[in-house]
Amino acid sequence: LFWKATSVPNFSYMGARLCNYLSHHLTISPQSGNFRQLLLQRCRTEYENRDEATKGDETTRKQFHAFVLFLAELYLNLEIKGTKGQVTRAEILQEGLRELLNSLFSNPVDSNLICAVKLLKLTGSVLEDAWKEKGKNDMEEIIQRIENVVLDANCSRDVKHMLLKLVELRSSNWGRVHGTTPHTEATPENDPNYFMNEPTFYTSDGVPFTAADPDYQEKYQELLEREDLFPYYEENGADLSGHGELYFDEIDDEMDPEIEEAYEKFCLESEHKRKQ
Repeated sequence: LFWKATSVPNFSYMGARLCNYLSHHLTISPQSGNFRQLLLQRCRTEYENRDEATKGDETTRKQFHAFVLFLAELYLNLEIKGTKGQVTRAEILQEGLRELLNSLFSNPVDSNLICAVKLLKLTGSVLEDAWKEKGKNDMEEIIQRIENVVLDANCSRDVKHMLLKLVELRSSNWGRVHGTTPHTEATPENDPNYFMNEPTFYTSDGVPFTAADPDYQEKYQELLEREDLFPYYEENGADLSGHGELYFDEIDDEMDPEIEEAYEKFCLESEHKRKQ
C-alpha cells in the first residue's frame, strides 16, 4: 500500500483514505505492531533519509517528493481516536511535515521548491491552525524562509512566481472565506475567491472574458469544455516530472525583468505590512 501510494500518480489521497480505514477496521494485530504502527514505522524509514534525499539525483528526489505528498495526505486523513472518543490528527505527522519542509528549503533547487509549494497548498491552512492552537508561529517562519528563497536562491523565475503566489494565498487566509458556514455552497456572491483560479479567454476582437462576465458565461463554458488547459499537470499532488518538467520548460518568459522585480517587491512588502 505504501509503495502504491508513493509510486502511482494520483493514488496518494486514496491510499491515505484506505490507510485510515484499515487502521480502524483491520483486526489482525501481530506482535510487530498494529496496522497504524507498522505504517508509521515504514514512513519513518523514508523520513530519516530526508536530508540525503533532497540532495540526491533526480530519481531519488522524485521518489522522496512522492513520499512527502503521501505523508501530507496521511496527516489530513488519518484519524486518531482518543480515550474519550475524540478524533484528532496524528501529531507526529504534523511535526514530521515541519521537518520535511526544512529539508526541502535547505536545498532550494526547483523540484524541491515545487514539492514544498504543493505540500503547503495541500496542508498549509490545517498546519497553521494547529500551530496557532499551540501558540506557535511556525508558519510565519516558513513564510519568511520562502521570502528569503525568492530573494536569494538561484531557482527559476517560474518557481519564484509559484512561491510568491503561495505567499499571496497565505495572506488571504489560504483562500478561506469567513462568514459562511462550511456547508454553504460557494457562489460569486458569498465567495470573493470564486473566480480566482478561473482561466481567461478572449473574443475574436481581443476582449478578455472569464466566468465572472455574465454576457459570456455560455461561451466561456463552451470554450472551457473544449480547452485542454494543463495537458501535463496531474492533480492531487502528483510530482511534476517527465511531461511536467517539459511544461515548465516551455513556459515563455513573458514578464519583463523590471516588472518581475517590482512584482516580487510588491508581494514581499504586502506580506510585511500584513505582519505589522
